Amino acid sequence: MTDRNRFSMLETIADSRPRLALLVAMLLLAACASPPDRPAGPVELPSSFSLTGESRGSAVSGTWWTVFGDPRLNQLVERALDDNFSLRASYQRLRQARAVADRQSAGLFPTLDANAAAERQESDTGATDIFRAGLSAGYEVDLWGRVQALSTAEELRASATLADYQAAAVSLSGEIANTWFQLVEQKAQLTLAQSQLEINQKILAVIESRFAMGQSGSADVLRQRQLVSASRERLSSVTGEISLLQNQLAVLTGQSPGQTWLPDDETLPALPPLPDTGVPAGLVQRRPDLQQAWRVVRAADQDLAAAISSRFPRISIEATVSSRADDASNLFANWLTTLAGNLLVPVVDGGQRRAEVRRSEAALQALVQEYGQAVVIAIREVEDALAREQQQKQRLESLEDQISYARSAYRQLRNQYLNGAVSYIEVLNALQDRQELQRSILSTRQQRLTTRVALYRALAGSIDTPSTSGTAATTESDEG
Repeated sequence: MTDRNRFSMLETIADSRPRLALLVAMLLLAACASPPDRPAGPVELPSSFSLTGESRGSAVSGTWWTVFGDPRLNQLVERALDDNFSLRASYQRLRQARAVADRQSAGLFPTLDANAAAERQESDTGATDIFRAGLSAGYEVDLWGRVQALSTAEELRASATLADYQAAAVSLSGEIANTWFQLVEQKAQLTLAQSQLEINQKILAVIESRFAMGQSGSADVLRQRQLVSASRERLSSVTGEISLLQNQLAVLTGQSPGQTWLPDDETLPALPPLPDTGVPAGLVQRRPDLQQAWRVVRAADQDLAAAISSRFPRISIEATVSSRADDASNLFANWLTTLAGNLLVPVVDGGQRRAEVRRSEAALQALVQEYGQAVVIAIREVEDALAREQQQKQRLESLEDQISYARSAYRQLRNQYLNGAVSYIEVLNALQDRQELQRSILSTRQQRLTTRVALYRALAGSIDTPSTSGTAATTESDEG
């Protein structure tokens, strides 16, 4: 039975005579109570991704950052997962959701309250002490599954909050890795900028010497001085960028800015082999943000079931046991027991409950569409990372060829200039091209690592954080 048929039939029943509604609705609800594990869905998944690694059968590890073989990076990620304030806040939201689910599930069980009272009544004949004690219990008979549906909805929302927390951990680990690789690259750029400044200063000294001997013009000196000044400015810019990245890394790891987080060296790690991307269907099952979106859909389906059930009669049972005496020693000698059943039947509500059913159905359908959008975006993220990595690989190969040509061109033009065959502007252009290519190669290598991080993030599943893995596992177990 489809959801739409289920809704329309139940609404027809609600508008029929009460006795017929009572009998037929029980059968329909029993037949349609359990939603499917996965929606037929608005998304048709492709059979495979465009590229995959050579080692098949193993999905991306939850600790994917370890594949880069950088102990400092591993240490930073572990520290961030334990100390990052935003992730800690996400964990507290998880605890809130868990508490709300526990509170809602309490409605599945009877309530029991104890009461006691003592009073003194004054009259013309004297004072009388009255003592009372008793127990009262109440329970709603969940004929239509309304209470169970509300409880299940909150359980699913708590489970969705867990997935959201895990998605935040994945995102945080990616930010740490990207910031760290940027910091390593900027340290390498700093060393390169210092080397280029020294080279440009040496060339300036040679040109000034030639100018003093009348072998070069003043314009050549000015151009080279401009290049030296630009090299100093770049050195200052890289130093400032390193400070910003250090501050960013400190905040991500839950520390105050100003702490020193410099890499031990300036060598970017080699790019690991392309991982096994698996199939899109596996990605949908694995990614925590997609798990979160799907659990929210399931919770909305339970909300709809509860809204439909609210249109039918409710039965509650109340029982009390009480004792009253004018002496505390006789308080529990005599007991009065009361058992009562209450029937609440919606008659006229101005269409309020029916409108709530329509609202819940529309909310469910909206979430289904949002889930479908999240799925296609997740697949696009994988494909984008794969395409970008191939493009960057080709770009790096091209840059390596270009810098080889640029070195040769610079050497030849420099010799020709020293022999008076060409003007210095040609030598200067060749020098600037070579130095720009050196900087571009470093940037492209870092961009390839950033793209690989994006691929790992797009493929990764859940991460167990150091301080909360036990609680997260407990929550997952509670959901199951």
